[in-house]
Amino acid sequence: MNGAEGAGGFAAECRIAVDAAERAGALLRSRFRQEHRVRPKGGHGDVVTDLDLLAEDLVVARIRESFPRDRILAEEAGLLDGDRPGRTWLVDPLDGSNNVVIGLAAYVVGIALCVEEQPVVGVVHDPVSGGTWRALRGGGAYGPHGRISGAAGGLPSGGLPSGGLPSGGPVLAWTQGHGVARDDPGACGLKAALEAGSRRLLQLWAPLLTWSLLARGGIDGFVGYRPEEIDLPAGSLLAAEAGLEVRRLDGGEYSHRIGRCAAERSFVAARPGDIGYLLDVVARAGTTP
Repeated sequence: MNGAEGAGGFAAECRIAVDAAERAGALLRSRFRQEHRVRPKGGHGDVVTDLDLLAEDLVVARIRESFPRDRILAEEAGLLDGDRPGRTWLVDPLDGSNNVVIGLAAYVVGIALCVEEQPVVGVVHDPVSGGTWRALRGGGAYGPHGRISGAAGGLPSGGLPSGGLPSGGPVLAWTQGHGVARDDPGACGLKAALEAGSRRLLQLWAPLLTWSLLARGGIDGFVGYRPEEIDLPAGSLLAAEAGLEVRRLDGGEYSHRIGRCAAERSFVAARPGDIGYLLDVVARAGTTP
């Protein structure tokens, strides 16, 4: 990790997070094709597998080994308290559990460190490709081949043209929280507007995988409606440090702080030159957070 990546003083934490995520990824990749024990989690279609638990144990142990006093908020274990105030790790050991259950190789490991409720380290590891994407607040975003910037390029038009889509249309992605009902009018209206205003609207069931695609320029925009918190800090930090805009649904400044209610976590993310177009599409839906 070079000097630029050490900006903000959290280079050691980033190295530990990368190491933990890659170790968990190796475990997940080695067992992906095996049969898994699966049980439902909550009443909204989410699941937990034995792989979630094994990967989480590995990541938590690695963090505890280096930072035994820090708090850890893990997807399956919940809050593991510590006596060092102001530092909380968020661990999503298997983002994409539903995909794994049906044999779809679209899943990642996500780890974030938040200091005084603000993300300062974000790591996303893709066991399928072997790639790791990481960000330090104020230090930029990096992938397998060096620094990344999803801000390059952009749609032919920065605003919504009178004729409808810009040439070809953007490729957008969508996520919503597990607690959002299928007939939620806000979600239904917003998804319909995004479908009409895009060439393709992806729903990958793995938000952190989507954030990494956005950060490296693979897709044009990403919209989240009342998303889950556990994977949000790592993803939004990665996007912001890659030069992308992250806004509220109404276009206002977005807070990356953890501990907010689901409605306050809704977001629109895109390149600076494209954010206006995407916010126009969202405004046409008339959706509240």
